[in-house]
Amino acid sequence: MTKNAATDHSIHNTLAVRWSPYAFSDKPVPMQDLASVFEAARWAPSSYNEQPWRYIVGVKGQDDTHARILECLVEGNRAWAQNAPVLALGLVVRTFTRTGEPNKAAEHDLGLASANIATEATTRKLFVHQMIGLDPDAARIAFDIPNHAEAFTALAIGYRETSNHMNQALIERDTKPRERRALSEFVFTARFGNPAGL
Repeated sequence: MTKNAATDHSIHNTLAVRWSPYAFSDKPVPMQDLASVFEAARWAPSSYNEQPWRYIVGVKGQDDTHARILECLVEGNRAWAQNAPVLALGLVVRTFTRTGEPNKAAEHDLGLASANIATEATTRKLFVHQMIGLDPDAARIAFDIPNHAEAFTALAIGYRETSNHMNQALIERDTKPRERRALSEFVFTARFGNPAGL
């Protein structure tokens, strides 16, 4: 099954085919692919080149990191994310290294790094599902996260599961059509809400 975006204007195919499934296979992700996915994050743009993102990665079967990340997720996410062979926490470092001042772009820049992860993963036939549903306090305790950093998001990384033995509710969620706002609803000119006419 493909879920290519029905775009109104042409975009790169990697962006058009990227989407976030709930049904993950337990097929392992090759370590070289995983390294390249995080290398893509390394080269994301950031304010003052601060690179305020950090990732804690758990690979199923390596040690207990995958299970500990799973325990930091809200119950609804645990139900499906447990199947993904790789789980990661995306952390923000909230202060600039050089000055100690607050970095207002930290969350934005983590998002850019994670978008790079999703894009690189897509080129490797992998899927990424990002989650905001986690307990940052539990993550702080579980992974000894310092006060100037915070677990902000989580990522499930792996291959899609399409076999009949997968939970059918997850398969049904994955087969729903993709929907997005029209450009006229979020690209404005002259004033807020005035479509730019693209």
